Amino acid sequence: MNTDSLYSHPNALARHYTRFRVSERLLLTGHSHQAWPDCGFDGQRRAWWDAAELVDGKWDEAFIRADRVRHGYARLLGSAERIDDGDYALGVNTHELVVRFLSALDLAKRPKLVTTAGEFHSIRRQLDRLAEEGIEVVRVEVDPIETLAERIAVEVDERTAASLVSCVLFGDAQIVSGLSVLSERCDRVGSELLIDTYHALNAMPFDLHQEGLQSAFAVGGGYKYCQLGEGNCFLRVPPDCDLRPLVTGWFAEFSTLAANRSDTEELTYGSGHARFAGSTYDPTSHYRAAEVLAFFEREGLTPELLREVSQHQVRRLAERFDEAGLQPSVIDRRRDIDLHQIGGFLSLRSPHAATIQSELADLGVAVDYRDDSVRFGPAPYLSDQQLDDAIAALTEVVATLP
Repeated sequence: MNTDSLYSHPNALARHYTRFRVSERLLLTGHSHQAWPDCGFDGQRRAWWDAAELVDGKWDEAFIRADRVRHGYARLLGSAERIDDGDYALGVNTHELVVRFLSALDLAKRPKLVTTAGEFHSIRRQLDRLAEEGIEVVRVEVDPIETLAERIAVEVDERTAASLVSCVLFGDAQIVSGLSVLSERCDRVGSELLIDTYHALNAMPFDLHQEGLQSAFAVGGGYKYCQLGEGNCFLRVPPDCDLRPLVTGWFAEFSTLAANRSDTEELTYGSGHARFAGSTYDPTSHYRAAEVLAFFEREGLTPELLREVSQHQVRRLAERFDEAGLQPSVIDRRRDIDLHQIGGFLSLRSPHAATIQSELADLGVAVDYRDDSVRFGPAPYLSDQQLDDAIAALTEVVATLP
């Protein structure tokens, strides 16, 4: 696809998103919830019709969609063409998958977890609760970002059950480089590593092999940059995993249900993704996701192309912001961070972040905020003119602030 057509107005992709009206609205929450292409509605409708026509027989069709979703995630993380390169357990959200992962660790023998001070709440809150119960949780400060992976690795020892770290931070989109160093350290001491890929997935190329993370678990989902909507998350299970999650659903023994088992036998687990499987779920999300993933492939919307578009958009937002000459005491961006070293959104810091988000919403500009950061998240269906209009609205709002 010609990228120039993605910068003009209306954006060439906008015609595929008529139900979300992306050419009529300034939707700058692409780092949180991107619009769904119209084909997703077709998938949602097909799920209903299959249920009506096939009743309980719908599960054969549902599992076909689930496998397509697994393949889609494997493709985005560089695993689709590699044989025996891990597998993908699916879940409604990343929290439930992280909980299954944590439940598989021997925290009695290794009562230590290492993470960063910049993790999203699905990991942060759960680790906070474990800390209340006596688990040692080490939180490594984010800055300086260039040495974060190495500083986490220093904290990993024989008492460490696992490290949990994002490859792109949710607060300001900084990319965490050098994670292979951490992976090697975890392998050396027999500790597990879980990478939160949510803010990299489909926003930038992130190949687990090229990053040296073949032995790592990875978690992520399609709510953000993949445009899959809710209910589409995954846990990548590395090859030859033999962990036995304490939190386990009956789908984990799906392949052996027909066998007779005595009450004294150890519970069996399926292989690959089945080892971390849950239980009965609403398959509608997978119908929608399968259609959207196919749409991305049809349109040639690869992570490489999307990264090129994203970098153009983030740079344009930053340039227009700088040109506006707004008071740094009211709102500013970190110019010490190279734009090539951030993911798919621009973070602006302001003590008035909540007010700015609310007043932009009143002007028809959708952004969000976290603490003192206002986050502008473009998406591939937005035009340059829409980005300029969003910064013009920001300028108008900031002019009213003290």
